[in-house]
Amino acid sequence: MRLSWTAFTELLRCTLLGHLRNRLALALAVAFIPVWIAVARLCTSDQVLRIRLDAISTPISSPASQLGQVASALGAVTMVAGFITFTETFQSRQMERRLLLAGYPRLPMLLAKLAAVALTATLLALYTMILLWISLPVRHPFPLALALAGAGLVYGGIGLLLGSLVRGELEGFFLIIMLSLVDTGLQNPVFNTLMDVAGVSALPLYGVNQLALSSALTSQIAWSRGLLSLTWSAATGALALLVLHSHRRVR
Repeated sequence: MRLSWTAFTELLRCTLLGHLRNRLALALAVAFIPVWIAVARLCTSDQVLRIRLDAISTPISSPASQLGQVASALGAVTMVAGFITFTETFQSRQMERRLLLAGYPRLPMLLAKLAAVALTATLLALYTMILLWISLPVRHPFPLALALAGAGLVYGGIGLLLGSLVRGELEGFFLIIMLSLVDTGLQNPVFNTLMDVAGVSALPLYGVNQLALSSALTSQIAWSRGLLSLTWSAATGALALLVLHSHRRVR
């Protein structure tokens, strides 16, 4: 039990220190998110759009700039969480292999990776929610923060998975960018007011997008749709753990 706890805390510490030493990741977290929200605010008109959310029975009307800021915030969180987790996972392969050879058990080390993803997603969500709260008349800050955290968890799990699978950093970065752009682009209410693209409900950010828009801009909260992010988070996290476990076992 003591060795398991030591393995968990040691890898969690190493993972978080790896995040802090990654200057590009810190720059993305601190600067990219507010810049992306500001770009959405400045480059989108104040024309009132009437959109339809599946989670809410009645259509809602909101300025395009406000809708764009919420959608851009989700996109920024997904990219940053995916980049941070992927980079750390990809670069720490040799260090984790040495810990395994030193006798550290696998399961606590794998759980430490998930704990680091959850902590990173939580911090990004709180930071982004504060930025949106300053820029928008946010109706429900806490559910909005949960939606942002869900987005970070989903793409943090994807970054963890890609960091275990791909052989080069360029491939991982490209996949994270493309997945995030497609996911957020199809669900951006500024470009798709009806949000009726076939298969959009199967995308990872569908649930958190519904929860974020309803929490930030309406009096209703789409809790049921927000729970979908937990399914995606559990699926990506479990798959990443399976891949990490199988790879390390083979080696």
